[in-house]
Amino acid sequence: MSRFVTKHRRFLSGLLAGLVSIAAAPTGHAAPAAKAARPNILFCIADDASYPHMGAYGCKWVRTPGFDRVAREGILFTNAYTPNAKCAPSRACIITGRNSWQLEEAANHVCYFPAKFKTYSEALAEHGYFVGCTAKGWAPGDAGTVNGKPRLLTGIPFNRQKTKPPADGISPLDYAANFDDFLAARPAGQPFCFWYGGLEPHRGYEFGSGIAKGGKQTSDIEDVPDFWPDNETVRTDMLDYAFEIEHFDRHLQRMLAALEQAGELDNTLVIVTADNGLPFPRCKGQEYEYSNHLPLAAMWTGGIKKPGRTVDDFVSFIDFAPTFLELAAVAPQSSGMPPCQGHSLTDIFFSGKSGQVNPARDHVLIGKERHDIGRPHDWGYPIRGIVKGGYLYLRNFEPGRWPAGNPETGYLNCDGSPTKTKCLQARTIPGVEKFWNWSFGKRGEEELYHIASDRDCLENLAMNPQEQHRKTALRSQLFEELTVQGDPRMSGEGAVFDAYPYAQPGQRGFYERFTGGEKLKAGWINSTDIEPGPIEP
Repeated sequence: MSRFVTKHRRFLSGLLAGLVSIAAAPTGHAAPAAKAARPNILFCIADDASYPHMGAYGCKWVRTPGFDRVAREGILFTNAYTPNAKCAPSRACIITGRNSWQLEEAANHVCYFPAKFKTYSEALAEHGYFVGCTAKGWAPGDAGTVNGKPRLLTGIPFNRQKTKPPADGISPLDYAANFDDFLAARPAGQPFCFWYGGLEPHRGYEFGSGIAKGGKQTSDIEDVPDFWPDNETVRTDMLDYAFEIEHFDRHLQRMLAALEQAGELDNTLVIVTADNGLPFPRCKGQEYEYSNHLPLAAMWTGGIKKPGRTVDDFVSFIDFAPTFLELAAVAPQSSGMPPCQGHSLTDIFFSGKSGQVNPARDHVLIGKERHDIGRPHDWGYPIRGIVKGGYLYLRNFEPGRWPAGNPETGYLNCDGSPTKTKCLQARTIPGVEKFWNWSFGKRGEEELYHIASDRDCLENLAMNPQEQHRKTALRSQLFEELTVQGDPRMSGEGAVFDAYPYAQPGQRGFYERFTGGEKLKAGWINSTDIEPGPIEP
């Protein structure tokens, strides 16, 4: 199986929908011509990129002129977080405006999306917007059907246009050309909402492409996280990640140019972010700073007051849906969506202030349930957390389980990579075992980090006597808010998340079948990631 096929096999169901003819786009529900005040929406989401890996944040080894322009002509956010650092649950939070623990099956990865949760895209399509997407929308999982047809959670797919990718592992989809097709298909005078779901920098990568094709040098990197070995292999892997971010950004630049040429840019809200952190150990799939803290910039020349601002308010992905509904003049009661937990970002857009704009936006909640396969009984690794006041508090509800998946099945909640291999090799090398332990070892019930001085989240202060008051206060606030939000973990019913089935039958009971001798393979890890048998914590 080719590396490209391996990389994208989980998204084939979504891409197949792109074969639907553009000419067959539904028009029966279209409302009359929208008011000029209602902006277009271009939502751009990279697949696996962490804060601060964009040029606007001062990152010199990733070049992102498109993102930087959006930040320069709009707002650069410094504290944007996803509630759940994995593709499907993170995207579910975006499209519903609800935290993952409020989404039943959609809290999990590779799930059945509940029919009861309508998305903002579906609501906008019913209220006069032309809604479309390219590449990865909500995925991976089963979105279900409506009236016998596949449910389009992020709009009508536009995936016809292809191009030659600059490196192995990069999608051949021409995202910007597909956006052009979308604009050409839009009925005259109708506002639009488009989801640009780039498949980069999701793995796999062509090793060395950042150097050979991106003109980079390993010495360019100034900030290798302390939880990985700092060597040429890891740095090369990081540069390949950067090369793929830059591919995503080039298509963003083309989309901005297309809007400008069409005279639509001034009345288009452009949002650029990523779904979860970079696909490296201790990042994607976990709940640390590199996992949940993400890049975010917003641009809307005709609406955002005083562009060029940097805003430090805490923003959650659940804030996007209510923002889009408000700007589209879709009242919550008429949207057909369950109540959003998030809050519209218009308080920030229209304020003109920099720094802390709204004092109430002083924290975010994060957490996770079941991600990838590989644990006994299809169990997940449940976590809840709060980021506030320069600290991250985490509660691990099942510390007896392996955080990144069981060793004997290959730590399947961590994508295979040269960096993962180096961290795994460290387990048996005297003096460097810490690299394995930080990414794959078992953890205590509570974790507390002073992220203002420990971005890598390596010094756990949970048992520090001087931090007990702070830990207690953060835990109390976290649990109080989760209780109000109806989190099953707060009522002793959290096991329900482990009981929801995987949407892909082949993943159900993977651990038992794998350890029972069946010849099974997970395509997103390396064969060397699999330990010969169970190991001691």
